[in-house]
This record gives sequence, C-alpha cells and structure tokens, in this order.
Amino acid sequence: MSMSVRPEILIWARERSHLDPAKLLRRFPALHEWEQGVKQPTLKQLEDFAKTTHIPFGYLFLTEPPEEQLPVPDFRTVGNAEIEQVSPDLLDTLYQCQARQEWYRDYAILHHEAPVSFVNTLTVGSNIEEAAAEMRETLAFSVEDRGSTWSDALRKLVEEAEQNGVLVMNNGIVGTNTHRKLDPKEFRGFALSDDHAPLIFVNGADTKAAQIFTLTHELVHIWINKSALSDADMTSAPDDEIERWCNLVAAEFLVPASAIDDHRLDHDHVTDELENLARRFKVSTLVILRRLRDTNHCSQAQYNEYFSAEQGRILALMAERSSSGGNFYNTQLIRFGKRFTRALIEDTLEGRTLYRDAFQMLGLKKVSTFNALAEKLEVI
Repeated sequence: MSMSVRPEILIWARERSHLDPAKLLRRFPALHEWEQGVKQPTLKQLEDFAKTTHIPFGYLFLTEPPEEQLPVPDFRTVGNAEIEQVSPDLLDTLYQCQARQEWYRDYAILHHEAPVSFVNTLTVGSNIEEAAAEMRETLAFSVEDRGSTWSDALRKLVEEAEQNGVLVMNNGIVGTNTHRKLDPKEFRGFALSDDHAPLIFVNGADTKAAQIFTLTHELVHIWINKSALSDADMTSAPDDEIERWCNLVAAEFLVPASAIDDHRLDHDHVTDELENLARRFKVSTLVILRRLRDTNHCSQAQYNEYFSAEQGRILALMAERSSSGGNFYNTQLIRFGKRFTRALIEDTLEGRTLYRDAFQMLGLKKVSTFNALAEKLEVI
C-alpha cells in the first residue's frame, strides 16, 4: 500500500539526517522518484526511512518541513558564518541531556541539596586573570595538579567539576547507540546552566586535549549562568562577545600567562617546544601556539606560519589514531557522569524512580546490567 508524502518533506528529512546520499540511495533505490513525486513509498518503506533518518514517523505526513529550534543559544560558526542546519544526532543528544537535567534538578531539590555556589558569580567582561584564578582555585586544577597525561588531566577536571555540583557527560555517540557517532566538526560540547543541576556535555569523539578545553570553556558558561552550544575552540576568533570572553578565560585557566611570561620561543625547534608546553599544561599544541601569540611571544606572521604547519601535522596524526571501546561500565559512567548515574540508581532502588525511566535515561535493557552498574558505584 503506497502512502502519500510530500516530496519536500522527504528532501528535508534526507538533508536533515546528514547521512551519505549514496548510502541512502542504496538503502532506498526509489528515493529520487519519491522526491520527484513520480512514485510513492509503502508504509513499511516509510517506517524504515523514518528510522534510518532519525525523525519521528509522524513528521513525514506534515504539509511542510517543521522549524526545529535549538533549546539553547547556538554560538557555533564555520568560517565565522552561523551554522543553519542541525543534525538529529545533536538534537537527540541535547534533548536527552535536558531530560536528565530535569530529573536531577527534581532529585536535588527533593534531597535538599544546596544550589551550586558558583553559578552566576562571574560576568562577561570581568577581569580574565581573576576569573580564571577563581575557577582554578575552586576546581583545584593548578598546573601541578593535572597528572602525567591528558587523560589524567581530563579525569581530574571532571571529578572536581562533579564534586562541586556540575553534571558532566562525555560521549562520542548518541546515548548508547554505537551506530550514531557524534561529529566534532558539528559541535564540541554544550552547557545547560541551572542553579541546582548545571550540566555540561563534551563530545567524546574529539581528542583528549580538545575535550579538556571544551570542558573548561563550558565551565565558564556555568560560572556566568549562560547555557550555550558552542565550538569551544581557542584557535578560532568568535564574533560573539560571550564566546570570545569564555575562550579567553578558558585559555588563561589552562595556560596562565604568568606561567609562560619568561618563555623564549626557539624558532628552530617550534614543534618540539609546542609539544613540551602542551604536555606540561595538558592542552593542544594549537592552544599553546595561540597563547604564545596572545602573550607576544611570536608575531602574527609567525603564528600564521606555525599554525598552518601544526594544524596539518595534527590532522595527519588524528587520521592514524585508533580507539577501543574499553570497559563497558567505566564507559557508561563517563557517558552519563558518576554524579547523575549514582543519584538515578539510588533513587530507582529506593522506589521513587521507575526502572523503565532509569533504563531509558541510561540506555540500558537488562536488570543485570543495571545491578552491575550499581555494584560498580558501590550503591548495592
């Protein structure tokens, strides 16, 4: 049985999916004919198409494409131009995090948790060095406290943020769906500010150094009480005043100007120097390069030359990088955050939250997996 669907809806769904058109065409050989209106899909084909493109089935029967508004301000840019189209992967990740945040806010109020003390304590335009120093002290994240690797530093920063009341979720896929990988080129992270349940999401598909900068940038957003979806890229120059200031504070937080005041850049061994400084501060070499330029350790012309070469070198290294899934339960705790996961499991075991709802928020299907996660957290 054929179904009547407007061609513009099918075109919108295809473009919105961000999927490879060639792969979609192999899965739906008549797609071009559907979009031209010369042929109509069957009900089963439509159901499959909706599932593949990650849109609600009912959307396919609308008279015109819906306007999907992001629930937070969007400061992402590519070449200083705003990004108009949002992928379903990003939208679904945002909606999932909003649901978790709403749940935790109710939980925090029910358990008389005090509001997070530093939310809304900084304002855009405040002294950058003072703002960064305040954050470093609160989060106990001096240069000496960061461990020996970027993974150590990221783990430390996440733990300190969560101990201070921030929900931190780090994931490279949508929920637990390994077939829906998040693209760092689309977004690096976002902040959902709230006085009882501030939440930060970091795109785990990015490099560890980039994740550290993203988390720091989004923490600044929590401090100024401004929710946002952003690039969190120190190497860019955002037009927006908020993003620009957050980048500067994040950079000062990670690489204090006072710590490199006496540095002298050896222009004959730039790569080695950048790597040594990046290893010390646990940031990317591009962030180090930007900080050296901002603190007048290299000229704009030198910065442009070094940046182009270093960016090419990093992209080549990333292409060679491989990653493994790691321990399932450790990965789950990183994806959803220990603070949120522990609270949700405890509340479920005490009977206030339905197992069904907990399973949905944690992407679980089996009670045995839920119990093993509870044991991992020493809840049972």
